[in-house]
Amino acid sequence: MDRPKLLSIIELGGYPDFSPLYRELGCEVLVETSMRKALAAVRRHRPQLVVAEFNFQSDFRDRTSSLESLQGAVQRLPQTRVIVFYEQEFAHQLQRLQARFELFRTLTYPIDPERLAAAVRDALAGSGAAQ
Repeated sequence: MDRPKLLSIIELGGYPDFSPLYRELGCEVLVETSMRKALAAVRRHRPQLVVAEFNFQSDFRDRTSSLESLQGAVQRLPQTRVIVFYEQEFAHQLQRLQARFELFRTLTYPIDPERLAAAVRDALAGSGAAQ
């Protein structure tokens, strides 16, 4: 049986590499460092789970971050869940994104590996409501 694909999008980083955790949970891990490459990976690999950063960009006129582009692509894949890492100070900007798109889970920095593991397990099980 194929392992579920998890796409990790690390644009800025600054936190531990969680790839070993994802592999331990049974995932085939794909890593991209730019949204452009991540969008191509979503179309090509159709991952069951995407883990991405919310990097608020005030210079965008009509959106809050490049996550809108990602969510547009993921909407075509109803089985794909999205977990987002974010800075607490940008929670109100993230809420603008959540008003338009469903996110499976959101986790604030610093990322707690146990909470991340639980979110990944829930996403792969198809259980749990969006938070």
